[in-house]
Amino acid sequence: DNPITMTYVENTDLATWPTHLNIVAEVHENLLDPFIDGVQIIKLISDSQDEPLLRLKLTRLVQSGEWILGVSWAHIVGDAAALLHFLNTISRFYQHLEPLDPLPVFERRLWHEDEANQTFLPMMKHLTHAGPLQEMFQRYSSWKDTHEQLNLRFSGEQLEKLHALAGGHTVTIQDSLSAYLILTLNTYCYRDDDQRLIQRANTVVNFRGVSNSIAPVGHVSNAIFMMLSENFDDPLSLQSIAKTIRRSIVRSRDPQLLETWLTTADGLMRKIVHENRMVNWRQFPNEVIINSNFRYDWAALVDFGYTDKCRMYTIWTGPVY
Repeated sequence: DNPITMTYVENTDLATWPTHLNIVAEVHENLLDPFIDGVQIIKLISDSQDEPLLRLKLTRLVQSGEWILGVSWAHIVGDAAALLHFLNTISRFYQHLEPLDPLPVFERRLWHEDEANQTFLPMMKHLTHAGPLQEMFQRYSSWKDTHEQLNLRFSGEQLEKLHALAGGHTVTIQDSLSAYLILTLNTYCYRDDDQRLIQRANTVVNFRGVSNSIAPVGHVSNAIFMMLSENFDDPLSLQSIAKTIRRSIVRSRDPQLLETWLTTADGLMRKIVHENRMVNWRQFPNEVIINSNFRYDWAALVDFGYTDKCRMYTIWTGPVY
């Protein structure tokens, strides 16, 4: 087994950590880059046996005494929930505390190809439209030439009001926020564009705990899948959009549907790897991808005992993603 790579740096140039940074950094203007020792994804894809799956970089700002922990985690190890649980455990060990339940579970379930269902393929465009590695990397890097990242901030009070307008207890705050962003794009950008008017939401869903035979709560993996909603009854209605998103997520909790989806996706992903291709994250007509960290309190769960003194930053987004 390869050890976790850990780098320590003392920074004497930066007086203090800048507080004006956006939580989601822009890829082509990544101010976080000097503080991260990035995992070399190309090497991993090329079957390197030496490239670590996790790299940590600890930087001390000498002038202010602040510390920055840069984490680069290969997605093949697990999703955001798995990473957060791992970092929370490190944070608790640092404080001489026991790790929180649930304990990590590493067992994998094998999926049988003969149980796949081809009628699910229209829900999996990101897999059925996978492309050559070089083409996909080129596409992702070209977004900076055609799109700009838009950063929005909402107060707790604004989110509560939005939640009430979108349907209150029948939807979640995340549903409400997603619906508001979709409604804004449909109203001011896509109203007269039949190819771009957003009519469906493709939500990245954590399926841990739906069934222990599929993925228990502590599963260390990419226990996520993309649930495509039905068409919105009214793509210019906040409540219609929010409630349609909520129905799709409720439907995703059906163990039978989940098993069939995962079995079908497993066959596609094995084929993608065998053919040396990559998942396609481009915008498909009339769809938007929702992949949220809203439910994860990174700053509080990975604070190493410095309560209410930590901030969290991340990187990467894409068009209508």
